[in-house]
Amino acid sequence: MARIIVAQFITLDGVVEDPDGSGGTPFGGWCFRHGPEAIAGDKFHYGPILETGVFLFGRRTWEAFAAMWPPRDATDPFARALNAADKAVVTGGDIDLERWQNSRQVAADPLGWARETAAARDVIVIGSGSLVEEFVRAGAVDEYRLRVFPTATGAGRRLFPDGAALDLVSVEQVGPTSLVIATPSRS
Repeated sequence: MARIIVAQFITLDGVVEDPDGSGGTPFGGWCFRHGPEAIAGDKFHYGPILETGVFLFGRRTWEAFAAMWPPRDATDPFARALNAADKAVVTGGDIDLERWQNSRQVAADPLGWARETAAARDVIVIGSGSLVEEFVRAGAVDEYRLRVFPTATGAGRRLFPDGAALDLVSVEQVGPTSLVIATPSRS
């Protein structure tokens, strides 16, 4: 069985909302304050998952990524790999899947879809606050890959608003941020 992995940019105080500032919050844009190297390349160490897994997005996150990543294909090896990866977007509305290659729609029950898909391959949930919230509440996350920024916003949606017990798998400092890989504590 493969894993359901949540990959998030997160602050020291656990905020995952508005890392790029596009949400217009007073605290938004916190990840970009640390320079482009903090978010460039394969910062979540996907490695072979880019070829074997499927990336699951909420509609707003998918649309932002679909506008951002395809133009980078010619100059960025990570962009080429992400653009070629299998992608799914959760939406009940019409969406132009041609905007980002290898994308498909999940129209209903994203949790059920992810559990079924994870029987054979990793499912990586990126961004998409309400979608991640649903997976966390359901106890469906097998692994968290958190890019931790040395910032505390004091406000915003938190990944674990009610707390969580996690087992640390690894920590790696990369520039001004750290990649923390943890699994839910099953005790």
